Amino acid sequence: MKILIAIGSKEFSKPTLNLGMKVAQAFNAKTTIIDVGEKISEFSSQLVELAQDQMESWDFDPPGVDVLEWAFNYLSENNLIDVTQLETGFPKNRLIEDGEDRKMVYLSGTVCEDVNLILRNGDIISELRDEVQYGKYDVTILGKSRKRNMSHDLLQYINSSVLIVNNYDNQKFDKILLPLNDANGMMKVAKYAIRVAMALDVGIDIFTVINKKSLNQERSYIIKKVIKLIRRSGVQFTNEEKEGEVVDQIIKKADKNKIIVMKASNMSPIKRYFKGSVPLSVMNESDVPILIVK
Repeated sequence: MKILIAIGSKEFSKPTLNLGMKVAQAFNAKTTIIDVGEKISEFSSQLVELAQDQMESWDFDPPGVDVLEWAFNYLSENNLIDVTQLETGFPKNRLIEDGEDRKMVYLSGTVCEDVNLILRNGDIISELRDEVQYGKYDVTILGKSRKRNMSHDLLQYINSSVLIVNNYDNQKFDKILLPLNDANGMMKVAKYAIRVAMALDVGIDIFTVINKKSLNQERSYIIKKVIKLIRRSGVQFTNEEKEGEVVDQIIKKADKNKIIVMKASNMSPIKRYFKGSVPLSVMNESDVPILIVK
């Protein structure tokens, strides 16, 4: 598995980096931490290139390096990388150009297969989209955007599953909340839920929201298959049905000790923009981490 953790500032990214590295550690995943800074103007870029030649004497840092240095220090302080082969502090001399507006530091992880730091400059959505496509990541982990349109665009344009950290505060999780429906692709969602549950050594709460018209109908074939898969995995689980509005019931069922694992919406981008989607609504209205599987 390959995981991309998106950070944006030293002030607000600690919960994202904290939970992201816990997930990466649980899966022993190849992990990349990325910061997307503002686009460097042509004039500023020329200054940066000029300064890089004399960086040691000028002690000049390219824009955005301070955030990567903060991430490096966090990893080092928490023994998540091997710093025995590096000089003291952030290895600025190993920040290499790896394409236009893309710089990278390769590190040796202690709990993950690899840990790399990347700095990109430009529009955050397009740069994250390009990085996911370039690196073929399975999961992108990021903090909850305060802008509704930003959250919508991130879910729509990033071609990977997305874990929204929300208000994670280093708590220990005790359950995975798995809302079910009979949509295609639900088996993949269940497999992700099982992997997370096994990695964190927790159980799964299977949760199906039904309406009056379906109360007397036989449970769908897909839902039965999901329950059978989870039972065979050996993960402890509960199974509950509730009548009501889907988003409201999911939020009531979730609490701060759970991670929600849901399937991405099948609606077209236009319908999703105007009508919203269940995963996006749950993400906007809840305060717990949510993994949206594509």
